[in-house]
Amino acid sequence: MKCLTKSAEDKIKEAAIKVFLEKGFDGTTTRDIAKEAGVNSALMNYYFRSKEKLFSSVFEEMLQLFFEGLIEILNRPISLKDKISNMIDHDFDMFKANPDLSNFVIHELHRNPDRFFSAVSFDKILVHSIFAQQLNDAIKQEAVRKIDIQHILLLMKSNIQFIFQGKVMTCKIWNMEDNEFDEFAEKHRLIVKEMILNYLFSSEK
Repeated sequence: MKCLTKSAEDKIKEAAIKVFLEKGFDGTTTRDIAKEAGVNSALMNYYFRSKEKLFSSVFEEMLQLFFEGLIEILNRPISLKDKISNMIDHDFDMFKANPDLSNFVIHELHRNPDRFFSAVSFDKILVHSIFAQQLNDAIKQEAVRKIDIQHILLLMKSNIQFIFQGKVMTCKIWNMEDNEFDEFAEKHRLIVKEMILNYLFSSEK
């Protein structure tokens, strides 16, 4: 059998990412992926063996994208305020460019949590990051509120992820076009920064 060219393999992988992000593992068939890629289903199955094998490859790539750049920001030699601002920008830009990513990761986390946690050791990276040390030092100096690092991350991610998860609902309720939503989202980015930084640096005496 004739081997796939590199471009054909890339087309299948890109198609798999698109379909898996839209439908998840359970809602996707190999026929869906083959149709999206414009290749023969039997040929795709020959090279990628199974939906599960192809999904594993896609899931690992999506996890890398989900955390891509964040670890580097955590260890940048910049102030705590600038670091939090950079982290919010990172999440905002990532989810704006990949609006289905959050739903995909969360859904697959619930479907198969062991796969997620076997692939990610983010907790250890976070605990030993420069960001964690900066936060602990700032708390000891009473420069910021006493708050767990997990709460800061949850405040950032939830307030950024939901605006893109809820885009359809927001546009329907407020009768927004795409360009109006983009302007709204940018304002939301600034509000989230201001809200979190004002809360954090308004330390309780």
